[in-house]
Amino acid sequence: MRWARIEQNGSPTYAVVEGDTVIPVRGSPFAAWERTGQKLNLAAVKLLVPVIPPTFYAAGMNYPDHVREVAEKIGQKPNLPEQADIGYRANNALIAQGETIVIPADATDQVQYEGELVVVIGRKCKNLTRENALSAVLGYSVGNDVSERTWQKTDRTMWRSKNTDTFKPMGPWIETDVKLEDLVTKIRLNGEQLIAFPTNDMIFGVVDYLVSMTTCLTLYPGDVVWMGTEGATANMKHDDRIEVEISGIGTLTNPVVREGLR
Repeated sequence: MRWARIEQNGSPTYAVVEGDTVIPVRGSPFAAWERTGQKLNLAAVKLLVPVIPPTFYAAGMNYPDHVREVAEKIGQKPNLPEQADIGYRANNALIAQGETIVIPADATDQVQYEGELVVVIGRKCKNLTRENALSAVLGYSVGNDVSERTWQKTDRTMWRSKNTDTFKPMGPWIETDVKLEDLVTKIRLNGEQLIAFPTNDMIFGVVDYLVSMTTCLTLYPGDVVWMGTEGATANMKHDDRIEVEISGIGTLTNPVVREGLR
């Protein structure tokens, strides 16, 4: 099933997406829900961020080639993680499918994309096991972890480099019917494919993270975990268009502008 969050009569509403048809529901995928009698054209609705998470988690360095590439860019020795360490991101940075990534006027030209699998938690859970971890997942979405690399070198908490307004596009929806081992992530800049990689080729997978996290943390419905990206990333500039596609889930597309130039 494919869940979207749409704007309807000025308010957010959850809806089921079936092909090019969008069916608003009463309720939400995290609780009781029922279909309404409405049927809308997908091209005519405004898609919102598919969920506003109670807590926004990020796996960070979770693909081997990306660890090496980033280490080289910031002048450090590559250090592959030895355990599934989790970090945090900020909801203020979230934007939806089609919305604009805004590069601040004082940012350098080192503003780059990171195409990521987003895990959406479906139920309250603690102390998950490897056998039941995926039962806590509602579904998956697509994220673009926009990063200002110069700021990333100097900000101890990465508060600007990762959490600037508009730096976390997510969408276009949540897909519940997913086989992790079949997914491929593709990233295109202005229509040119820059990278394609097996989405599930992580250092630590979704199950690893959920089991590790819930030894200490309670996860709640709507929490999201961004799972990291692979390979080298390139700079985005004013008037660019970035697409992150994950097969079987969808394509997240966002234009890019620099503040003061639009």
